[in-house]
Amino acid sequence: MPALSKTKSSFYRRLYVAHLIEQGAASVPALIEATGMPRRTAQDTITSLAELDIECVFTKDDGERHNIGRYQIRNWGAIDPRWVATNAERLKQTLGYAI
Repeated sequence: MPALSKTKSSFYRRLYVAHLIEQGAASVPALIEATGMPRRTAQDTITSLAELDIECVFTKDDGERHNIGRYQIRNWGAIDPRWVATNAERLKQTLGYAI
């Protein structure tokens, strides 16, 4: 398999992170655990979802301090979440997250 370009790996990473959020890995620590990616990469990836018109919002848990809460995908924009779900395992393996 040819090396993954930076553009493609970034796109795949965003799709996979949005999928994980949708599946319940809806915090930075949960994303780190699921992928092994560094904290900063997880945070930057969540922020960059907006560049794909994926609307991801943070909801603070009631009564919690220090930004304890969950991310939620409100709108996938032009991305088909069914395609992402169907191809999630392939995205995971392509990105090297098969940990």
